[in-house]
Amino acid sequence: MARIIDGKAIAAGIREQIKAETAELKKSGVTPGLAVVLVGEDPASRVYVSMKEKACAEAGIFSDEHKLSADTSEAQLLALIDQLNRDERIDGILVQLPLPGHINETRVLEAISPLKDVDGFHPYNVGRLATGNPLFQPCTPYGIMKMLEHVGADLTGKDVVVVGRSNIVGKPVALMCLAKHATVTLCHSRTRDLAAKVRAADVVIAAVGRPEMVKGDWIKEGAVVIDVGINRVGEKKLVGDVEYEAAAQRAGAITPVPGGVGPMTIAMLLQNTLESAQRRARR
Repeated sequence: MARIIDGKAIAAGIREQIKAETAELKKSGVTPGLAVVLVGEDPASRVYVSMKEKACAEAGIFSDEHKLSADTSEAQLLALIDQLNRDERIDGILVQLPLPGHINETRVLEAISPLKDVDGFHPYNVGRLATGNPLFQPCTPYGIMKMLEHVGADLTGKDVVVVGRSNIVGKPVALMCLAKHATVTLCHSRTRDLAAKVRAADVVIAAVGRPEMVKGDWIKEGAVVIDVGINRVGEKKLVGDVEYEAAAQRAGAITPVPGGVGPMTIAMLLQNTLESAQRRARR
């Protein structure tokens, strides 16, 4: 059986380190500040925002919450972002997605100052990541890299297959693996003979958003499997993008769903906010 990569435990360790560094930074008169903006009443978004607020409190990070009604106009949201860009107490701005349909997400994300873009979605930060000089790294991919580091996965010369090409996970994590000298194949739902490509991989990162699309017998013996997917099947069951039980029989290490990548995303959001505050303290 594969070694289980415990995202909860890894994230807890990172959050303790963030708490300690935040306490040290406060001695110099700088308190890290994260502004969280939620527009509307999406139930999942409300849960995520609540988790982020609690995580900030535990780490000693100042959380500035803005919960707006679903009929908030795009102009009103952009005005709030402009205000937060100029607020010296704020080191990171997070606008919870998805936004209501009448608001242009691209316009909103591009309005956030690249120096406060703790999600790493601004084109400036995407460009810096692509050229190997990142300022902010997107939280979920950043967490994935920390997990690989934790299990001692040296990516130099290794074959990494990423299944999923989203701007949030697939593309950025492929760039991060390239920066670690891996040979990266970026696949997706239309890739021909996906099974053959996965079977050749030393590391598989599944982020396609389809329940158990990556079959267990596709996994190479001893490979590391990072499953980013979280899909609800039936009333209560949650499954990843990888057929877990069968994959765990072959993999060297594998993330569970839930309890794998999920906890890392919030930990790395806090890490990005702390790093932004540390840069402010040096200015």
